[in-house]
Amino acid sequence: MKKNIKRRDFLKKAAVGGAAIAATSTLAAPAIAADRVDISIVATWGRDFPGLGTGAQRFADRLTALSEGRFNVQYFAANERVGAFDSFDEVASGNSQMYHAADYYWKGRHPGWAYFTAVPFGLTYTEINAWIRFQGGQELWDELADDYGLKNFMCGNTGVQMGGWFNKEINSAGDFSGLKMRMPGLGGDVLAKMGGSPVSLPGGQIYENLVSGAIDATEWVGPWNDEIMKFYEAAKYYYWPGFHEPGSMLAAGCNKSWLTSLSKTDQTIIEASATAENEIMMSEYNAKNGAALARLIKDQGVKLKEFSDDVYDSIKEASDEVYAEVKAHSDLAARIHSSFEAARKDLGSWGNLSDGGYLKQRNRALGV
Repeated sequence: MKKNIKRRDFLKKAAVGGAAIAATSTLAAPAIAADRVDISIVATWGRDFPGLGTGAQRFADRLTALSEGRFNVQYFAANERVGAFDSFDEVASGNSQMYHAADYYWKGRHPGWAYFTAVPFGLTYTEINAWIRFQGGQELWDELADDYGLKNFMCGNTGVQMGGWFNKEINSAGDFSGLKMRMPGLGGDVLAKMGGSPVSLPGGQIYENLVSGAIDATEWVGPWNDEIMKFYEAAKYYYWPGFHEPGSMLAAGCNKSWLTSLSKTDQTIIEASATAENEIMMSEYNAKNGAALARLIKDQGVKLKEFSDDVYDSIKEASDEVYAEVKAHSDLAARIHSSFEAARKDLGSWGNLSDGGYLKQRNRALGV
């Protein structure tokens, strides 16, 4: 009997020991290695820049949190790994897995990219969300991005932008003639139609060019970010509303081959993280722009100016010329514009009655 007990104990211990050895040799280390996902994110924003930069960093942190640390995320701000405008090629080539940027920076590759940030007389934050998610925008974005080996998600928005900072008053369309202004995207093309000279600069280079006189004017984002950039030191006229970026959507661009190699769960984590940042960033801008504008006017002597109807109508005419050229570019560009235009009509009509109608009456009644 004692022999049987000892034999059973030996076999039990041997089985446990063998299982432990097997787990160590065939499961533990390989499983950890296989489960870990290395992600390099390159951004077009400076490190810790409020809103744009911190939003991208928040997105990176959320990937780590939602994956419970399985995602090993390395975040690189502009010029830390590659230049701001080199992030597209960095991810398309597979050298990095993701970028955080404004996709209109890539319009020189295809004008369709501009529609997935913002275009003149375009869509507001709520409208572009509706177009992308429910009116065919994402499908067209996917078709465009697929040609470059990318898959993109909405990942932030800065809302309706200001018209820009000028070192002179803009009283007529003729005042744009000869004006050197930092303005990317199709908005820059509109400026060119009006006789101006558009300049595309990453955020970190705008201030020095404005102060030196290399440019006469600039648009950037809105009061919160513009106050931080201290544009008021070189230009005192601050115009509204911006025609060029009514709801500037930012993107998390992924290398598609890498993304589709991940599990469905991991792909969902990435999309969910981007979706969360899309809402959080817009909330932050709405919360901080008003107070920043008040400070600019009170503390810095900024002169707030509204574009006249005549100026805006002239901008609209120039926009029509730009859109005609976009539609002639290619079948895909024409289909993107057609979809955008249909969404703008539908969503604009509803928004005029809903948000627009309510805000008009609420603010009138409250004396705002």
